[in-house]
Amino acid sequence: MSRTEVTVEGTLREDGTVALDEKPSLTPGRVTVVLRQEAAESAVPQENWFEYMLSARKELERAGSHFMDEAELRAHIEWLREPDRIDDMLRELDQGGHEPGRPGC
Repeated sequence: MSRTEVTVEGTLREDGTVALDEKPSLTPGRVTVVLRQEAAESAVPQENWFEYMLSARKELERAGSHFMDEAELRAHIEWLREPDRIDDMLRELDQGGHEPGRPGC
């Protein structure tokens, strides 16, 4: 005997009966019913992306996380713009200061 299975959602009533959301596509006859409690409907977020980011930041601040203020941010950007050894090496490569015939140069 081959088994045919369909999934149909429904609502369990207080009296123990089940109200199906749609008619199952099975031929009439004996069936086995497995009931599984569905999770409560997921709440639709009441905030947009920006509001979510603001609330996440507030939560992190309450937990002790540090965020840069404007002065710290400007100082960090300036530090990123300062030349370093890598910049010097790239400048040398751009100016042709590499050894000819060396692989990768």
